[in-house]
Amino acid sequence: MTVLGNARVVLPSGVVDGASVHVVGERIGFAGPGRPNGSEPVVDVAGGWIVPGFVDMHVHGGGGGSYTSGDPDEALRVAEFHRSHGTTTTVASLVTASPADLLRIVTTLSPLVHDGLLAGLHLEGPYLSAARCGAHDPTQLRAPDRDEVGTLLKAANGAIRMVTLAPELPGGVELVRRLADEGVIAAVGHTDGTHRETHAALAAGASVATHLFNAMRSVHHREPGPVTALLQDSDAVVELINDGVHLHPSVVNLAYASAGPDRVAFITDAMGAAGMPDGVYPLGVMTVDVVDGVARLAGGDSIAGSTLTLDGALRNGVAGGLPIADVVRSLSATPARALGLADRIGTLEPGKQADLVVLDDALRVRAVMVAGAWVDERRP
Repeated sequence: MTVLGNARVVLPSGVVDGASVHVVGERIGFAGPGRPNGSEPVVDVAGGWIVPGFVDMHVHGGGGGSYTSGDPDEALRVAEFHRSHGTTTTVASLVTASPADLLRIVTTLSPLVHDGLLAGLHLEGPYLSAARCGAHDPTQLRAPDRDEVGTLLKAANGAIRMVTLAPELPGGVELVRRLADEGVIAAVGHTDGTHRETHAALAAGASVATHLFNAMRSVHHREPGPVTALLQDSDAVVELINDGVHLHPSVVNLAYASAGPDRVAFITDAMGAAGMPDGVYPLGVMTVDVVDGVARLAGGDSIAGSTLTLDGALRNGVAGGLPIADVVRSLSATPARALGLADRIGTLEPGKQADLVVLDDALRVRAVMVAGAWVDERRP
């Protein structure tokens, strides 16, 4: 047993001071005030924070590596980089590619999902709006193709967890319905669709908004587009990139006021430059310039993913005036529920997997635990 004591612990009910977390094997045995049964803490956290491990449901790369290469060793390096920043559960996001390249990448990365090293694959494209393609290769955008979708799903053998698409494309709503029937999350994103078209996708089973506000039709008072439809749907989880670049803090707070922490999921949308110096980096077949930590397509001004880590999103949320318990929910419990993993991860509760992050007073990572084991040399 590992006992972490004298901590500020973020539980589903809120922040508890002077609390402890007991880890038995790979699972949480206790999380709450005091020390049950008079046990002495093995590890004195000295008033630091203990929060659930972060869940990133949208990330392309980091630490100089990228999931889009399809190299399993590189994918593991990316996951390890983000794990050092508190992300204990990762969905690997891919970008638009040719049918052959996309099939190759899905085939090579799916074993990492089946082995439990990744929580799933996310196809962000190729079924996206050309008008809202962002950093995706416009030459490879295409309408949904039943045969291609079937081939990808078969090759992944259950590893594809989410697909982002523009529902206004021919066959878009039909693809939403098919994905929902297959148990795959259909996410609305990179869309120029109308409010009505977005409602049709939600009615067909779409349940996630891919980086809300970014790469989608803006709100207009006569044609509000997808944003208000997604914010007002009581079941849709909305992704937010809380890096201070993609969204102004007031917009983050506006989304919170509308959807609340149970429906807001903070993501990184990070690309390979996360954790790296400024420079030139690939994103699929596209080239990205990173200047002052901001990634943009080479030769243009389109934002191309981020260099964010989820501990940074936590600090930004708290600095923006959001309660830490709400921010932690958006980093852990809400994305875990969206991914169908809430019975195993996302909160510090007895019986759940012992994924947790120890933070200092400045909310910087002191140590990370995954399934009851510390992940590197750091200890609280």
